[in-house]
Amino acid sequence: KSADIRFDVYGLNDRQPIWADNFINAISQSKMGLNLSQGKPVKYYSSDRFTQIIGNGLLLLIDEKTEFGNFLTKDEIILYKNTDDLSEKIEKYSNDDKLRRRIAKNGRDKYFKYFNSTIIAEFIIYKTFNFNKTYFWEDKD
Repeated sequence: KSADIRFDVYGLNDRQPIWADNFINAISQSKMGLNLSQGKPVKYYSSDRFTQIIGNGLLLLIDEKTEFGNFLTKDEIILYKNTDDLSEKIEKYSNDDKLRRRIAKNGRDKYFKYFNSTIIAEFIIYKTFNFNKTYFWEDKD
């Protein structure tokens, strides 16, 4: 659908996934990253690909059915409804570097603020020992 957009897709159509340094090299040359998981989108599920994309400052595109829009706004990530919507958004943000960079930076900054390893480790400890504290991502239903 987006013939004029240059992109790589790994782990699909007999193209092997890439790992470690090859993955970092690929995303370092990218403007945005599409977060896809096997099967149908599941509420709040993502592999570590989400963290790799957003944490490295790429514009993150993810299916709205994952409901990550409950935590991150349209000024921080891009949610899409279907293939046509995804295609339109890829073209839009490929052609607007300033907007793409702003949204990607906002997403990265918020992700680092609320989902960094210290906060996640604290969450695990607090939940394990039944300490009371509400985290940013809780009570979003």
